[in-house]
Amino acid sequence: SDILGVSVLDSRNASFEFQQGPIFSDILLVDEVNRASPRTQSALLEAMAEKQVTIEGNHYDLGDLFFVIATQNPVELRGTYPLPEAQMDRFAYQASLGYVSVDQEMEILNAQ
Repeated sequence: SDILGVSVLDSRNASFEFQQGPIFSDILLVDEVNRASPRTQSALLEAMAEKQVTIEGNHYDLGDLFFVIATQNPVELRGTYPLPEAQMDRFAYQASLGYVSVDQEMEILNAQ
């Protein structure tokens, strides 16, 4: 998946060179994680559980500081993939922001 990286053909020596993707950062921000494909979620789960990823049969260790911050929109379900329980267990903290009341929303709009 594109979160892991890609192998790019080096035409000088006719070999593939792996270029690391965003998962190799120390802090990974995943916006609307429940919209990621199951393949991407699987790669993310391996990274969160084992601090390593497997790409084309090769294992790559992630940094000691690696952690994930993720958001999801639990209200909108169209075009989403539910997170597996094993992945939900990897998050240390979950916060729900909820919605403001109609009166509060009107106050916000009128203050603009």
